[in-house]
Amino acid sequence: DKKGKGAEKTAAKMEKKVSRRAKKEEEDLEALIAEFQSLDAKKTQVIESSCPPPSPRLNCSLCAHPERDELILFGGEYFNGQKTFLYNELYIYHIRKNSWAKLEIPNPPPRRCAHQAAVVPTAGGQLWIFGGEFASPNGEQFYHYKDLWVLHLATKTWEQIKAPGGPSGRSGHRMVACKRQLIIFGGFHESARDYIYYNDVYAFNLDSFTWSKLAPAGVGPAPRSGCQMTPTPEGNIIIYGGYSKQRIKKDVDKGTLHTDMFLLKAEGAGKEEDRWTWSRLSPSGVKPTPRSGFSVAAAPNNRCLLFGGVHDEEEEESIEGDFFNDIYFYDMGKNRWFPAQLKGPKCEKRKRRRGRRAEAEAAGEEELQPPPPQGPLEIVKEVVAEDGTVMTIKQVIPGAAEHKDSSGSDSEEEEEEEGGALGQPVEPCPRSNAMVAVKHRVLYVYGGMFEVGDRQVTLSDLHSIDLHRMDGWKVLLEMDPKTQEWLEESESDEEEDDNVEGAEGGEEEEESSEEESEDEEGEQQHPAVQPGEAQAQYLARTEQYWLGLARSHMGPEAKDKKVLKVAHAMAKTFYEDPN
Repeated sequence: DKKGKGAEKTAAKMEKKVSRRAKKEEEDLEALIAEFQSLDAKKTQVIESSCPPPSPRLNCSLCAHPERDELILFGGEYFNGQKTFLYNELYIYHIRKNSWAKLEIPNPPPRRCAHQAAVVPTAGGQLWIFGGEFASPNGEQFYHYKDLWVLHLATKTWEQIKAPGGPSGRSGHRMVACKRQLIIFGGFHESARDYIYYNDVYAFNLDSFTWSKLAPAGVGPAPRSGCQMTPTPEGNIIIYGGYSKQRIKKDVDKGTLHTDMFLLKAEGAGKEEDRWTWSRLSPSGVKPTPRSGFSVAAAPNNRCLLFGGVHDEEEEESIEGDFFNDIYFYDMGKNRWFPAQLKGPKCEKRKRRRGRRAEAEAAGEEELQPPPPQGPLEIVKEVVAEDGTVMTIKQVIPGAAEHKDSSGSDSEEEEEEEGGALGQPVEPCPRSNAMVAVKHRVLYVYGGMFEVGDRQVTLSDLHSIDLHRMDGWKVLLEMDPKTQEWLEESESDEEEDDNVEGAEGGEEEEESSEEESEDEEGEQQHPAVQPGEAQAQYLARTEQYWLGLARSHMGPEAKDKKVLKVAHAMAKTFYEDPN
């Protein structure tokens, strides 16, 4: 008991410290937020128009409309290597038409990312949004929201709900609609130098429009963000996993991937706020491998699901991550985890087309004679950006099984024989922080991100899979390489001015990169610097050439991150002195 009170006092002191330092930062950002809001205030009418798919963005929200065959996407952020862009745009995805529309509604919430959204069927449907953050363009200052908004879907109107006693400003929290309440758990608040993680629980009553802070009995989860939070049909809440970090000494932080699981039980059917109790769950089955950045959604048959994520491996000077694209189901009635398995006739095609990996996945379906588990299976994929950069994605599939007649040697030949659309990937590439939603028992996965060396690739593709049939992924929207822009950090203010024009620019100078590389390869001449070309632009245009040159010198065993650093050093040296 003393230990618990001591931890509470320490947390309270840290919160005051973070609050003091963050206050000045947030005052600076409030002016910028107000400027954006003044622009939004000029909108006086509702405009819905067909549009191309949204530009790449992260940490937005994706929800299924409670009555229509639509998905609702709001907010998000995009980082191009130098500048952070925040959005408060509202997009509607029409499922049956496979098309997007942009919905402009007066007086929307300020631009934000890492917020939470929940949909309830009241009055034709309501989309509730709480919290999130706004970042300065350089990504070094943060403003954490503590506001609550509702979008009335039937009337297409935004409304800010001002009720006292709610959670403090935060992002990375989780919010679900449970019975007639919105339940919020955890999250974090960060300033330039400090941060704090939360494990508090708040409830917002959707009938009385009032906040209450819950004080559950029992021992609950440690402070964390990015966890799985799922309501049960009985009105209880399940918490799994998440991430937190703590400072172990000056300028040194240690991250923790949580893998524990808890039940927050409503003893009084959720109506009496003091009748909640925490208890630890010990699920059976095959649990997800440790990871952060996973996505969660409700699934049919009293289940919830977990998709993707990343497991970071911390080295002395860097962090390298293994990204996932697998699905795990949690059966709430049986308290059991199990990995999803594709089934049906398409498995045979996958087996022929993808060699050992398909056999590893299909082998899990042989219930009578399960094969012995093998070590992790590593899959390598490549994505080519518009600037010619080849981005290698490493996917690790844990617990792969070996098929007794496996033969991966001729899988490439068989893939070429099938050709056409069958030769294309039939699943989302490994990623973290994807946006997911379920409608009519179909899971939709939008966007996310993965990293290649120091480069962050923000996705905007869309996939779906029928959770009842589990007979294969459908590609609804491919990733457009033209949207992939990455600007290296500038070494002067002048270069920064040249390269932070916006998230939509930086395409024209990239068109001739492949031809240039091919023409000069035979003569072993390095790509020339074009007149007036900034260093970052030159790096982006010629990165593939320098990567190839660095790889040839360092050999195939060198790590991608080190090869990338050497390639950039060579390119910068040549840029500064072509002779």
